[in-house]
Amino acid sequence: MNDQETTVETQAQDAATASTPDDTRHRHRTLFGKVAAVSGEKTISVQIENLVKHPIYGKYVGWRRKLAVHDEHGAAKVGDVVAIIPCTRLSKRKAHRLVRVVRESVIERI
Repeated sequence: MNDQETTVETQAQDAATASTPDDTRHRHRTLFGKVAAVSGEKTISVQIENLVKHPIYGKYVGWRRKLAVHDEHGAAKVGDVVAIIPCTRLSKRKAHRLVRVVRESVIERI
Protein backbone atom coordinates (compact mmCIF):
# COMPACT_ATOMS: atom_id res chain seq x y z
CA MET A 1 0.00 0.00 0.00
CA ASN A 2 1.32 3.41 -0.83
CA ASP A 3 0.69 6.68 0.98
CA GLN A 4 -2.09 7.84 -1.35
CA GLU A 5 -4.14 4.69 -0.81
CA THR A 6 -3.73 4.98 2.95
CA THR A 7 -4.80 8.61 2.86
CA VAL A 8 -7.89 7.81 0.77
CA GLU A 9 -8.88 4.99 3.14
CA THR A 10 -8.39 7.22 6.16
CA GLN A 11 -10.50 9.97 4.59
CA ALA A 12 -13.24 7.47 3.74
CA GLN A 13 -13.27 6.17 7.32
CA ASP A 14 -13.40 9.72 8.70
CA ALA A 15 -16.30 10.60 6.40
CA ALA A 16 -18.19 7.46 7.42
CA THR A 17 -17.78 8.11 11.13
CA ALA A 18 -18.58 11.83 10.82
CA SER A 19 -21.99 11.08 9.34
CA THR A 20 -23.23 9.41 12.50
CA PRO A 21 -25.63 11.56 14.53
CA ASP A 22 -23.65 11.21 17.77
CA ASP A 23 -20.50 12.74 16.28
CA THR A 24 -22.20 15.63 14.52
CA ARG A 25 -24.22 16.51 17.60
CA HIS A 26 -21.11 17.43 19.58
CA ARG A 27 -19.44 19.49 16.86
CA HIS A 28 -21.04 22.75 17.94
CA ARG A 29 -18.89 25.73 18.66
CA THR A 30 -18.11 25.58 22.36
CA LEU A 31 -17.71 28.98 23.99
CA PHE A 32 -16.14 29.73 27.36
CA GLY A 33 -17.10 32.69 29.50
CA LYS A 34 -17.63 34.02 32.99
CA VAL A 35 -21.05 34.13 34.65
CA ALA A 36 -21.94 37.81 35.08
CA ALA A 37 -25.37 37.41 36.69
CA VAL A 38 -27.99 34.85 37.65
CA SER A 39 -31.15 36.20 36.03
CA GLY A 40 -33.69 33.67 37.21
CA GLU A 41 -34.10 30.03 38.21
CA LYS A 42 -32.83 28.63 34.91
CA THR A 43 -31.17 31.60 33.21
CA ILE A 44 -27.67 33.00 33.64
CA SER A 45 -25.87 35.84 31.84
CA VAL A 46 -22.45 34.83 30.53
CA GLN A 47 -19.87 37.36 29.38
CA ILE A 48 -17.64 36.12 26.55
CA GLU A 49 -14.36 37.96 25.96
CA ASN A 50 -12.14 37.58 22.92
CA LEU A 51 -8.82 39.11 21.91
CA VAL A 52 -7.86 38.97 18.21
CA LYS A 53 -4.89 40.39 16.33
CA HIS A 54 -5.96 42.74 13.53
CA PRO A 55 -4.86 41.26 10.17
CA ILE A 56 -3.61 44.56 8.70
CA TYR A 57 -2.52 46.76 11.58
CA GLY A 58 -1.32 44.09 13.97
CA LYS A 59 -3.01 45.70 16.96
CA TYR A 60 -4.90 43.44 19.34
CA VAL A 61 -8.61 44.19 19.32
CA GLY A 62 -10.87 42.88 22.06
CA TRP A 63 -14.61 42.49 22.19
CA ARG A 64 -17.12 41.40 24.79
CA ARG A 65 -20.55 39.89 24.39
CA LYS A 66 -23.12 39.05 27.02
CA LEU A 67 -25.34 36.05 26.29
CA ALA A 68 -28.41 34.69 28.05
CA VAL A 69 -27.78 30.99 28.74
CA HIS A 70 -30.14 28.21 29.82
CA ASP A 71 -28.97 26.55 33.07
CA GLU A 72 -31.35 23.64 33.64
CA HIS A 73 -30.11 22.61 37.09
CA GLY A 74 -28.97 25.97 38.47
CA ALA A 75 -25.38 24.77 38.76
CA ALA A 76 -23.59 28.01 37.84
CA LYS A 77 -22.99 30.89 40.24
CA VAL A 78 -21.69 34.42 39.66
CA GLY A 79 -17.97 34.38 38.82
CA ASP A 80 -17.83 30.76 37.60
CA VAL A 81 -16.14 29.99 34.27
CA VAL A 82 -18.54 27.93 32.16
CA ALA A 83 -18.67 26.16 28.80
CA ILE A 84 -21.74 26.84 26.63
CA ILE A 85 -22.95 25.72 23.21
CA PRO A 86 -25.62 27.03 20.84
CA CYS A 87 -28.98 25.28 20.88
CA THR A 88 -32.44 25.80 19.51
CA ARG A 89 -33.87 29.15 20.53
CA LEU A 90 -35.62 28.92 23.89
CA SER A 91 -36.82 32.53 24.09
CA LYS A 92 -36.26 35.90 22.44
CA ARG A 93 -32.73 36.26 23.85
CA LYS A 94 -31.82 32.76 25.00
CA ALA A 95 -30.23 30.53 22.36
CA HIS A 96 -27.36 28.85 24.28
CA ARG A 97 -27.24 26.18 26.94
CA LEU A 98 -24.81 25.36 29.72
CA VAL A 99 -22.58 22.34 29.10
CA ARG A 100 -20.54 22.34 32.31
CA VAL A 101 -18.95 24.52 34.95
CA VAL A 102 -15.26 24.59 34.07
CA ARG A 103 -14.01 26.41 37.17
CA GLU A 104 -15.94 27.58 40.20
CA SER A 105 -15.39 31.10 41.53
CA VAL A 106 -13.14 31.55 44.51
CA ILE A 107 -15.16 34.45 45.92
CA GLU A 108 -16.57 33.58 49.32
CA ARG A 109 -20.24 34.36 49.67
CA ILE A 110 -21.21 36.18 52.85
